Amino acid sequence: MDELIEVQDKFYVINKPREWSSFDVVKKIRNMGRFKKIGHAGTLDPLATGILIMCVGKYTKKIDYFQSLPKTYTGKLVLGKTTPSIDLETEFDGEYPIGHINSSLLEDVRQTFLGTIQQVPPIYSAIKLNGQRLFTHARNGVSADELEIKIRKVEVYRMEIDATHFPEISFEIECSKGTYIRSIVRDFGTKCQSGAYISELVRTKIGEWGLDKAQEVATFNSELHEVLL
Repeated sequence: MDELIEVQDKFYVINKPREWSSFDVVKKIRNMGRFKKIGHAGTLDPLATGILIMCVGKYTKKIDYFQSLPKTYTGKLVLGKTTPSIDLETEFDGEYPIGHINSSLLEDVRQTFLGTIQQVPPIYSAIKLNGQRLFTHARNGVSADELEIKIRKVEVYRMEIDATHFPEISFEIECSKGTYIRSIVRDFGTKCQSGAYISELVRTKIGEWGLDKAQEVATFNSELHEVLL
């Protein structure tokens, strides 16, 4: 068997498939490229798709740089129902009125998310608390109210919404590192005096790298790579 290859100063822009964890992609790319040292910059939820930057060899030292870049997401939220995970990973746990919601309210709520905001990360997330990932606490039946999840300060540079297919609302959000889109959706529903969950989420851009530069996992080619300028 050939020895594993240590490739220096490379990174790959991957389009993460739906229902794959970010770590699933790391394992697959490691095996396909036969890399010794590899890591990703910025976790994506299993049901989300889109850009995942994989750093190989010495480029793993640049993971913090990639994580610091602004990110853009597109997706769909649905008003009137909630799930514990704020997406479709878990079953519906609540139903709320939507008859009072109009375009004026939606615009007022959208405006509250622009600029510097504070948010509580979702309990179904990879943040560690008391030595365990939050999603581990959640899957053990612990509620968010029982945990002291720290509030985060993040930046939302741009948020656009389209309510043509209400109660489904399409959105595009450009934001800083550490921003949880599921938290925005959860809080959007609350501010509408209702509830909300994500039905679709795609990370379309990290810094200057968009989906047009992303490789599919199934056809990954280790000869293709980006060079950091």
